[in-house]
Amino acid sequence: MRILTSSTVRGSSASAKPADLFDKCREFRRPQELRDAGLYMYFEAFGDRSGCGPGEIRLGERRVLMFGSNDYLALNTHPKVVEAAQRALARYGTGCSGSRLLNGTLELHVEVEAKLAALVHKEAAIIFGTGFQANYAGISALAEKGEALICDHNLHASCVEGELRSPARTIRFRHNDMDHLERCLKDCAQEPAMIVSEGVFSMEGDLADIPGIVDLARRYHARVYIDEAHGIGVLGATAAGTAEHFGALDQVDVIMGTFSKSLAAVGGFLASEEAVINYLKHLARPFVFSASLPPASVAAVGASLDIMREEPERQSHVLRIAAFLRKELRLAGFDVLDGITPIVPVVIPNEVDLCRLCKSLLADGGIYVNPVLRPAASQNLLRISCTAAHSEAHVTRLVETLADLRRQLGIVTAASAAAD
Repeated sequence: MRILTSSTVRGSSASAKPADLFDKCREFRRPQELRDAGLYMYFEAFGDRSGCGPGEIRLGERRVLMFGSNDYLALNTHPKVVEAAQRALARYGTGCSGSRLLNGTLELHVEVEAKLAALVHKEAAIIFGTGFQANYAGISALAEKGEALICDHNLHASCVEGELRSPARTIRFRHNDMDHLERCLKDCAQEPAMIVSEGVFSMEGDLADIPGIVDLARRYHARVYIDEAHGIGVLGATAAGTAEHFGALDQVDVIMGTFSKSLAAVGGFLASEEAVINYLKHLARPFVFSASLPPASVAAVGASLDIMREEPERQSHVLRIAAFLRKELRLAGFDVLDGITPIVPVVIPNEVDLCRLCKSLLADGGIYVNPVLRPAASQNLLRISCTAAHSEAHVTRLVETLADLRRQLGIVTAASAAAD
């Protein structure tokens, strides 16, 4: 059925029935088409980890090797994290039933915010209900009309939504292109500006050129905002993220982080100078008008930060395992994007091939990996996530299974053709 435009409706007779707002929902067929083809890969309902080994989770009656989780430090089931959450639940209850501005601030929120600020060398921090909310709130609140946001082209959707909500002028620079970034800075030389980038780009796993960004920011008097969702816990001498990895942590003005990756919970935070955080506490609408993060989640973050400091071998192990996986995949003839993080993206150019490979990997191999389809990334990817729970034996099983399925399914890539 054709959806009428507003002009068509205005031009029709008074008795004509207007289009139903839900028509577009009923005509949205893409998920069902994938289901009909046996290629739908989303909303799998996983179970608990009872009887499972490291790196495994239950799917129905099966134990599945999980290479799709962003639990990089494998802290989701760490006894100290679980115990901290249980203690907070018993002490504070399930929630605060109010916003942080009013009755929703617990001493626990304040303690963990202080820990987060210290981790990233900032004066203060503010906790949000999700990482998405943190980016959306921070970017939209900090940049006003008459100011400029200069944003990497490959930013996460949460950053993009913050840009769209902000009344500031937004300029996109080509991904990690410092020459283009400088031209953008020159274009808004008379406007207060903030450069926005991810530290580790979430789909391809590559790093921002943070030394180049902070150098240009200093020269053109701009502020720097770095999303460290996939950097904290993974990179840097104290696991503070990509900026620390490059020795530039103190030159980044705003650090964003999330709790749903290395910190074993849900939520997010921003850290900056005291005046900036105070501004956000009173003017960032998603913070002011949202209930505060439940105490069990906050306590889990606090415990994860302690373990991250006490057990640095988790960070070194996951990076070593990811490097081993990259090497083995390349030896097996797969196209693997460069990187040093636990994100190991394998290029599978054809969308149907990617879905077939993922479905067979789960159904026949008992291994879960995330399929990433364009435009979520610039190319179709098998996005493998390594964690500190994975071993070299897990990696060998994954690579051998992928290679066998590639042959069975007749999937050809540039690297596999060259290897053959």
